[in-house]
Amino acid sequence: MDSVVLAALLGGVGGLTRGFVGLLKALSLRRKILWPYYAITVAIAVVIGIFVGIIFNFDTRLSLLAGYAGTDILEGIYKSFSVQKVYVKKR
Repeated sequence: MDSVVLAALLGGVGGLTRGFVGLLKALSLRRKILWPYYAITVAIAVVIGIFVGIIFNFDTRLSLLAGYAGTDILEGIYKSFSVQKVYVKKR
């Protein structure tokens, strides 16, 4: 199997694992599941897995870990910059 394809697959598996953990959390908190967001997260994990595989000589363990941790880091950055509504109570 081509090394780039293997890195992409393992990055995707890492992203799917991260997404599955997020799905379990959403289900336990009875939140709405955003399927397009889940698909984008997995696609980004594939890209991260490819780049890490290329940079670090296609070490499969790093591609898997990068798919998991990379999307987690990007999601944390996104949430830190997202606008949150603040409600002020009038007296």
